[in-house]
Amino acid sequence: MALLGAAERHYERSQHDHATPIGVLHQMVVRWGDADRTTARRAFRRWCDGVAYVDVQARTYAEYWTRQNETALLGDGPLWVVLGDSTAQGLGATSPLHGYVGQTVNVLNESSRRPWRVLNLSRAGAQAAHVLHDQLPMLDKLGVEPDLVTCGIGSNDILGTAPKLVHSNLRQLIQRLPSPSVVMDLLLPNRFWGIGSLCSPYVAGINRTIHAAAAERGLPVAELSRHVRPPWRGKLAPDLFHPNDFGYRPLTNALLAAIPATVAR
Repeated sequence: MALLGAAERHYERSQHDHATPIGVLHQMVVRWGDADRTTARRAFRRWCDGVAYVDVQARTYAEYWTRQNETALLGDGPLWVVLGDSTAQGLGATSPLHGYVGQTVNVLNESSRRPWRVLNLSRAGAQAAHVLHDQLPMLDKLGVEPDLVTCGIGSNDILGTAPKLVHSNLRQLIQRLPSPSVVMDLLLPNRFWGIGSLCSPYVAGINRTIHAAAAERGLPVAELSRHVRPPWRGKLAPDLFHPNDFGYRPLTNALLAAIPATVAR
């Protein structure tokens, strides 16, 4: 328990933690002062409030999963270990259990004789290096035998990590995943924020690396690139970046489609 508690202080930076562009933006907005009362300023203020709202969620959701993890380690039943970033934490949803992890475990429990336990080792702001150097070693030290491991990572690397290093880290990470693992690829940000289409070819290249590395290991891939598509209206949290409850449904569908039937039962 001491190991888990020390490793899951989600707001303490590790040596592998990097300030991602969206993370820096969040910090700037949270510190932003009162705006003039123009229409544009009011709209910007609402967005700032949305960013601050999700920023608070990052702390409270991390605390929720820390408590939940302690219960999972003491419990019985099939064990699902979650590796990843803020989407695995459920940021943007109305509760941690309304993200893709909560929605997925609800479906798994419908066909399971015993309720699934969730050990969520993800961290808001995490990049592939963080999963590789912190989350996987944490799992190894806990000494548990998971029935399912899922790993969804890479979105924070798009603008925050050198391209060559992104591909290298993802290949190393997938090579080290336990055998009962499902890898999640990245959604293609077509028409996202008006500039997403410019990034989509680069993201598609990252997805090719994910699929190739997973194929070498014989691991299934949850294809967010196929399930999560525009239009984005009505699917985003107040920060206009993370999914809301409805926006997490396609992520859930992609993951459920990739989990082997033998594991789901």
